[in-house]
Amino acid sequence: NEIPYGSNAYGIEAAAQTFFGKPARELGLDEAALLAALPQATTYYSPYGSHTDALSGRQTYALRQMARLGYITDEQAEEAINADTLAKVAPQKDIIAAPHFVMYIKDYLQEKYGDRAVEEGGYRVTTTLDWDKQLAGEEAVRTGAEKNARYKAKNAALVAIDPKTGQILSMVGSKDYFDTSVDGQVNVTIRERQPGSSFKPYVYLTAFTKGYIPETLMYDVETEFETAEGKSYKPQNYDGKFRGPLSMAESLAQSLNIPAVKTLYLVGVKEAIDTAKKLGVQGLNDPDRLGLSLVLGGGEVKLLDHVHAYATLATGGVKHPLSAILKIEDSKGTVLEEFQSGPGERVIEEKYVTMLEHIMSTNSFRTPAFGENSPLRFDNRDVAAKTGTTNEFRDGWTIGFTPSLAVGVWAGNNDNSSMAPGADGVVVAAPIWRSFLDKALVNYATERFPKYEKEDIEKPMLGGELEDKKDLKVCEIPDEDDKYCLANKYCPDDKSKKRDFVEPHDILHYVKRDDPRGDKPEKPENDGQYKNWEKAVKEWYKKQKGVVAEEAPEKECSEDDFKKYRPSISLSVPGSTNSSSVTLTADVNAPYGVSKVVFSVEGEKVGERNEKPYAVSYSIPASQNNSTIDVEVVVEDKNGNTAKSTSSISVAY
Repeated sequence: NEIPYGSNAYGIEAAAQTFFGKPARELGLDEAALLAALPQATTYYSPYGSHTDALSGRQTYALRQMARLGYITDEQAEEAINADTLAKVAPQKDIIAAPHFVMYIKDYLQEKYGDRAVEEGGYRVTTTLDWDKQLAGEEAVRTGAEKNARYKAKNAALVAIDPKTGQILSMVGSKDYFDTSVDGQVNVTIRERQPGSSFKPYVYLTAFTKGYIPETLMYDVETEFETAEGKSYKPQNYDGKFRGPLSMAESLAQSLNIPAVKTLYLVGVKEAIDTAKKLGVQGLNDPDRLGLSLVLGGGEVKLLDHVHAYATLATGGVKHPLSAILKIEDSKGTVLEEFQSGPGERVIEEKYVTMLEHIMSTNSFRTPAFGENSPLRFDNRDVAAKTGTTNEFRDGWTIGFTPSLAVGVWAGNNDNSSMAPGADGVVVAAPIWRSFLDKALVNYATERFPKYEKEDIEKPMLGGELEDKKDLKVCEIPDEDDKYCLANKYCPDDKSKKRDFVEPHDILHYVKRDDPRGDKPEKPENDGQYKNWEKAVKEWYKKQKGVVAEEAPEKECSEDDFKKYRPSISLSVPGSTNSSSVTLTADVNAPYGVSKVVFSVEGEKVGERNEKPYAVSYSIPASQNNSTIDVEVVVEDKNGNTAKSTSSISVAY
């Protein structure tokens, strides 16, 4: 029997000894079924490879077929299916260098050239692996995974790619290929995982291609979104806070969720996925299922593809096919295939990628969220980076690039169990990523990304400007809620205040989703999200002190606006007197200030005051004795408004 079973085992006897360390006649039912699954694709189904779940699936299929055909009972089949056969497999005797990468190459060869050719063809394969970077990657992952134990993260993986060629330089599929406690043989770099916020750059890049710019403003406020299914969706930021109007640059760099969901709505889910696919991401074939949660990492991607897409960003939008092999020769020296360098394919215009690189490499944009000295900060070279964290801390990511090297790190648990709270991508993945880059970049020249130049766009929000006026001196019109006029002499000094005015509209008020540079929408309220976005902005401004969320006043205050501030006066005199002298007193209210208070008796002025106390002493002449005299007081304020009060005194002295 010379049927190949993989791992240089030909025939069932050799396979039993290789994989279970026993003669074939002593194999259990579950063990025999496992071996029976190998010949179809010995590399793919190898118990030492990355597809042990597929191997177990074929084992189960074989056992159930045997039961169906009557060779064994249903009970025997179920007992064998429930056995942990993989745990019985003997440890691999050969020490494999870069084992995940080797198995990745073997999978490729087996798929293209067939199982027998791989086992017996004597092929000589030269790969793209950079041994120094591979060792650096393995060390960074191993050390980082050990430190991450405090966060209940048992595993990590790393990929490095040369953006200018598409060649894989380092592939570390787990912290230890031979550690079965973490499913070490599984190559996490080619397993689908949710990317968290590390997916956001694709969404913002799509926005830039449609006419938005890094300075474009959107409101980071608690917002309810309407979904295609008619349900509501209310995402939160990582810290539960809301920051108001922010630029796209700040929102992406600080990994804020609400602006990201708004951006995805503006560009469209299918369009964002199309951008990701153009760059190198595979999968995501059911965009309708993903909806707006896509931008928060709701889909699933492979680390290898994710890094490949970031590598396309590193070249300014030129994609090179992913490559792991430089040359394959058969036993006779015939070259079966060989890497051919090429110019690559431009998939995105460079000016849009430059916008993204500017955001992802500027430390000050991310500082409010990550601090000034995070692992993402580089002072002497341009390095773009983005982190990601999935719900319940199941995955932590950091992916970034220079013009000549793209690197991505995943950290978490293969079984998808949660890490400890606080195990963000910047905590569990970024230190591994930084450790690798610090070693790998030593031999790279310092390169710069193209310089970003801001466009001048007049349209509010889109060009980065709010419709607002700051420090405007105004008066609130009495008895008119939130109605203001520009302060002048009709506004009492103690009533005038400086206020900031802003029109409380989100970006849908100013732009059409599919044509942001075009005319302002005539009826923005026809957009399905408009009502909720506007409501959220207004609610946020209600909590902001010193800011008035309405159009700034253009008209100065008028006298009629402040009728309630016209002066009033009350005269106080005795009704009768038997003295030849009497005191005339006035009580004055003049919000604009008192210019003068004039006292008159029988039409003749008898005194004037312009400050308290408003009182005069009047000597009654004999000609007015035994009579009733009329008294009047008039106040004139500093705006020229007047008021008067009258009374009379019966005199008998």
